[in-house]
Amino acid sequence: MKQLNNFFKLAASLLLPLGVGAVAGLFTAKAVPEWYASLNRPSFSPPNWVFGPVWTALYILLGVSLYLVWKLESGKERNLAILAFLLQLVLNFGWSFLFFYFRMIGFALAEIVLLWIAIVIMLYLFFKIRPIAAYINIPYLLWVTFASILNSAYYFLN
Repeated sequence: MKQLNNFFKLAASLLLPLGVGAVAGLFTAKAVPEWYASLNRPSFSPPNWVFGPVWTALYILLGVSLYLVWKLESGKERNLAILAFLLQLVLNFGWSFLFFYFRMIGFALAEIVLLWIAIVIMLYLFFKIRPIAAYINIPYLLWVTFASILNSAYYFLN
């Protein structure tokens, strides 16, 4: 029974961030070839094809880290860590809509700062109960740091 429960937790942990990313992508994809392509781009902006594979890999790492935390015995620290995970995932989801769907680059910039803070809090809480769950999300923190800089550049150039 425990193996079946762990399998469910693993599947749900992977599907949650991948699903959130897929839904955000479906709603915002139209803006990439139209609006986003028309913006003044910073010189360090990667080609558009880079974003899909990077985000997919990061969402998988997020899912694995959630599973590593979720399968621990229930308790205040574990539940708080999961709540922090969910909060940063909601902020991650919201950023795509602010930037691409609503085309509000300035609000997206403010929101991504909140996302970055939420990720740091999540990493801290994960580290306290399962360090590897925090370590595997360092690429996510670095990517969101880069995305914040990129968002800033788009804001100032446009």
